[in-house]
Amino acid sequence: MIRVALPTSAAAVPRSIMTSAGESIAKNQEEEAKRVWRKADAVCFDVDSTVCRDEGIDDLAAFLGVGEAVANVTRTAMNGNARFRDALAARLQVMKPNKDQLDHYVNITRPKLTQGIKELVSRLQSRGTHVYLVSGGFRRLILPVAELLGIDQSRIYANEILFDKLGNYNGFDTSELTSDSGSKDCDGFQIVLISKRLRADKLAKNNHKYLYTISDGQTSCDRSLEEKVPLQNGCDGSDGATDAEAAPPADAFIGFGGNVVREAVKARAKWYVTDFDVLRKDLENDESSDDE
Repeated sequence: MIRVALPTSAAAVPRSIMTSAGESIAKNQEEEAKRVWRKADAVCFDVDSTVCRDEGIDDLAAFLGVGEAVANVTRTAMNGNARFRDALAARLQVMKPNKDQLDHYVNITRPKLTQGIKELVSRLQSRGTHVYLVSGGFRRLILPVAELLGIDQSRIYANEILFDKLGNYNGFDTSELTSDSGSKDCDGFQIVLISKRLRADKLAKNNHKYLYTISDGQTSCDRSLEEKVPLQNGCDGSDGATDAEAAPPADAFIGFGGNVVREAVKARAKWYVTDFDVLRKDLENDESSDDE
């Protein structure tokens, strides 16, 4: 065994050695993430800017004629490190969609699926992998997405807009797991923080081995899905999550930048992809190797 003691000054380490060591570590981390990905028996996808190319809340706001106003509220909330629930409430207070408006928007709008997502979901399902959609957006907007992908409605975790008896906007369901971050400074960690607690012992009886989550990382939520999602181990993928936030306790995570590339996340991700076909082909190659 060789022990190496690094100099106290980083400047004393030759750049070539630092670069080589960094590349080696990154390669090993990517291989580990791939290993876990191939074993995943449940996958959670974020929706906005991941499964879909757009941001559902922004598009709905534009339809309602308050796109810029909502964008301003979002920027103000994020700059002030507001918790996710407060930011969501502020945006909805500007939008105030009634039931007829929401239904009409859904009826005239076709989901803008990211290229390759249908094939990836199909491949996962053919392997017996459970696929979930988890979003800080609105369930009503995600239902058509799930239908196109062949994902059961019971596997959607998103926010529910509430209406009064006349169909007027009446807030949102704060009991939804995706409605709050529980922190003022964890924007971008929705999928990661949700899956952090999916290892509950009481779920072990479901015998799921790994959870892999993929997200664009725009919204936040750290409340556990352990009461509802039958998973034992966690494996995370998010283009809005840091390595430290995702693993541990997750087994691994990847970053997805097919629609939005976030350099800070790209630099931290164990495995960063910009095309869903990369994930699908990795599964297919793994199956081919097993057949040999």
